[in-house]
Amino acid sequence: MLILADDLGHLSYSVIGEGPPLVLVHAGVADHRMWDAVVPVLAEQYTVIRYDLRGFGESAPPAGPFRETDDLCRLLDHLGLDRVRLVGASWGGRVAVNFTLAHPGRVRSLALLAPPWPGYDWSSDMIAYDEAETAALAAGDLDTAVGVNLDMWLRGPARSWQDVAPGLADRLRDPVRTSLVNQDAVGEHSQGGPAGDLATIGVPTLVGIGRLDIADFQDIARRYTSAIPGADLVEFATAAHLIALDAPTELTAELVRFLAY
Repeated sequence: MLILADDLGHLSYSVIGEGPPLVLVHAGVADHRMWDAVVPVLAEQYTVIRYDLRGFGESAPPAGPFRETDDLCRLLDHLGLDRVRLVGASWGGRVAVNFTLAHPGRVRSLALLAPPWPGYDWSSDMIAYDEAETAALAAGDLDTAVGVNLDMWLRGPARSWQDVAPGLADRLRDPVRTSLVNQDAVGEHSQGGPAGDLATIGVPTLVGIGRLDIADFQDIARRYTSAIPGADLVEFATAAHLIALDAPTELTAELVRFLAY
């Protein structure tokens, strides 16, 4: 991983491949490694940029106030990239939306995989998940908090662990742990994203959702599809929340098709 240092710490990033620039933004319980299975094919046609958000993966937790959109803008400036194709998963999807709203001229196309919706009226299942994570962290039980997140975001509500591909939980365990260790610092210093009207997004947009994801995010995916002009919705039958982990072959094929426009 390469390092982009600043007065708040540093961002870790990687660049691979040749062609038009493509940026992948990871989920809030993962890091840049969640894209490992889709990068090789994408790098045959694109210059693929991955980075860890502040407080995730190999990027340092923030030492002061920051905005994820500013960080992405700083990284693109550092790399000399004016306009990019942008793909974001879960929280990374919301970062991608916010960046598009703040810098519309810098985004050529936008792919959102199970992004959250600000101010959403969460279901009892989501509230129970949040309460379980909060209780575990308050008790100093980081292992239980990690397990709560793996149950929600990797296994999902619609399947047993026997239905999850072997090894995925082990791959995600350390990224989840890092995100939990740093979440107080990230939450304290994050300044959020810009206010904006989704109807103003004028680039080709793909919204992806796993059919095995919690119902809240399936509803949210349809909200984004309705709110962003011309957006297409794609459902992945074998995926829960983290589509790049559950269905990398199907996701790669869909991205190759979409990014060609």
